[in-house]
Amino acid sequence: MMALKSYEELRKIDVRPFCKKRDGIEYLNWAKCIDLLRDNGAEKVYWEPIPNKETGSSLIMSSATFTDGKGNTNRCYETRIKVVIDENEYEMQTPVTNGSNPVKDNSMSQQRVWNSMCRAFVKCVAIHTGLGFDLWVKEEDKGDLVIPESLEKPASHAKIKTIQNMCASHGIDADLWVSQNNRTWDTLTEGEAAKMLTALKERYGDE
Repeated sequence: MMALKSYEELRKIDVRPFCKKRDGIEYLNWAKCIDLLRDNGAEKVYWEPIPNKETGSSLIMSSATFTDGKGNTNRCYETRIKVVIDENEYEMQTPVTNGSNPVKDNSMSQQRVWNSMCRAFVKCVAIHTGLGFDLWVKEEDKGDLVIPESLEKPASHAKIKTIQNMCASHGIDADLWVSQNNRTWDTLTEGEAAKMLTALKERYGDE
């Protein structure tokens, strides 16, 4: 009986020809991921949802809700799965997102829950076996953006107002946030304001 190849061997496999792009990021299909594992020595590969103990649903959610400027609410939604590869069992919990944005309550669907579990499976496989791991390295590196020097001028009044309004709508103390970064509204730069807006939009979505 052939054993699954080592982490180092599986990481060397180029999975990009089997990927599809969504939101500018390459994704490996969960079914193709299983095929590749079995082609490289795995005898048994599958995953299954771990139900929420309180509801029996596949969806895990926080009790706290967040409301945007339009009155739409969302909470921290996640899914959890068990991954079985031969004699090994792993668990993986992953947020349910809309691209890089949180899912609003009025757009939650079974498809988003399913996508979250599929993504959890592929990521879990990458972490524990090495297959497709470099896809995740590439995705994480996208967050390391450098703000050019040309942006280091005082933040515009419009940008500051947008930050203040978004913070107010989500219960964030904007003045405290700025002071913790050793800045005032008068000394805040365009680059710093851009980073603040990006952080707000990644957490709460576009307003």
